[in-house]
Amino acid sequence: MEKPQRVTMPIGGMTCAHCVDAVTRGLSALPGVSSVKVNLRKGEAEVFGSGLDIAKLKAAVEDLGYDAGEIG
Repeated sequence: MEKPQRVTMPIGGMTCAHCVDAVTRGLSALPGVSSVKVNLRKGEAEVFGSGLDIAKLKAAVEDLGYDAGEIG
């Protein structure tokens, strides 16, 4: 069993609650993700899970039309 992870990633372009919902759903659908907390005010998402693939997290955000900043 893999060690639990927490990844905080900056997300640009979110302007409303719909954006938060879209990012939350998009990230939650990825393998290994157990939960997601998106903060509109801070412009970031915290992703919790195990075996998280940073490239896939960033790609999922960008596929939704938002900017994924550098992680870590």
